[in-house]
Amino acid sequence: MFAYYLDLALRSLRRSPVLTGMMVLAIGLGIGASMTMLTVLHVMTRDPLPELSAQLYYPHLDPLPANYPARSEWGDPSDNFTWPDAMALLEAHRADQQAAMAGGRVLAWPVQAGRMPFRIGGRYATAGFFDLFGLRFEQGRGWTAADDEARARLVVLSHALAMQLFGRTDVVGRTVRLGDARFQVGGVTADWAPQPQFYADASGRGNYGESDRFFLPLATALDLDLSVSGNQASWKEGGKTSGNYTWLQVWVRLKNAAQARAYRQFLIDYSASQQKLGRFERPPANAALYPMMDWLAHQKLVPNDLRLQLWLALGFLVVCLVNIVALLLAKFLRRSGEVSVRRALGARRRDIFLQFGVESALVGSLGGLLGVAIAQAGLWSVRQRPDSYAHVARMDLSMLALTVLLAIAGSLLAGMLPAWRASRVAPALQLKAQ
Repeated sequence: MFAYYLDLALRSLRRSPVLTGMMVLAIGLGIGASMTMLTVLHVMTRDPLPELSAQLYYPHLDPLPANYPARSEWGDPSDNFTWPDAMALLEAHRADQQAAMAGGRVLAWPVQAGRMPFRIGGRYATAGFFDLFGLRFEQGRGWTAADDEARARLVVLSHALAMQLFGRTDVVGRTVRLGDARFQVGGVTADWAPQPQFYADASGRGNYGESDRFFLPLATALDLDLSVSGNQASWKEGGKTSGNYTWLQVWVRLKNAAQARAYRQFLIDYSASQQKLGRFERPPANAALYPMMDWLAHQKLVPNDLRLQLWLALGFLVVCLVNIVALLLAKFLRRSGEVSVRRALGARRRDIFLQFGVESALVGSLGGLLGVAIAQAGLWSVRQRPDSYAHVARMDLSMLALTVLLAIAGSLLAGMLPAWRASRVAPALQLKAQ
């Protein structure tokens, strides 16, 4: 029976190609615009590390003076850590895995003579970084806590950087020059590029940039005074190791809710102890512990104008569907004579409703295919923008399937009223008029 209805639908659409084209174009434009913005929102809010995100937390302390200005568009400086506070949290060992880190950019010098150096971004971190986030090594390993203490000149390269510098990845033990210092390669990681870079600078800016190309011991980077990227703030005189200069991020892994509650209480107790020492001026209750996805929401990675564009696109889709309703209603009612003949030959109202429902679904399917093409063109245009998130605006299989399903569902919804109205045509009156 479905094949019969499909054949009727194809015949009907071929009889009025202009009207068919208008309906397909309308739903294609609406679906394309909506799915462009939905895809961008999807890639900006998805879980960047689904296998571990439920156990990853970002601690928050508030070492700022009581009269420090409120949070600006560039974020709250207290979202980052001072060196003493970060080290105190690590030395307390209240988490199963933990690490302090900061972003940085250095000049990498190619091994081959005659090639120009190039600037790359990476991460300065303590020894627990790799286990904390589950990075996989192709060669070698990371450094140890003893290497941190010794300010060891060790580096871990990403797969991409090892290939760029050496042309291969079996380079453990080789020497590379980063900035003005030379480092021994301790390991090479497999490609690791979570988007957004949830562990990066807490300013909430640029979290969709390129993946880290190298990893250095944090203490070594501090010892060499390597440049630090990201949001940094100071409210008194002092360098990076002072208690009034925020520039570090700290992440911990906790197995269950009980550990999370205990860790949050530890943060409050630590804040209270620092307040008694005169370091912290704000209430200890300002201390917090954010699950990873809550931390991303706290950073407000999704711009407000992007949400506005999404609502405008969805509004455009509604307008398109309303027009589809009008076009289908005119098309179906114009076929009242055909419907009356089928009813006179024994077709039930349900059969007429299903016939036109299949035709609406076919229009939706064609519109969905056009919508996919329009959405791909829209995403291409987004990737040409200078925004940091632009390069990740790509449609995955789930969004591709959603595009087609949304088109079919939208056309079926739009076709319900016309199909129901056509199925209520009185056969006797129409046949008499014929």
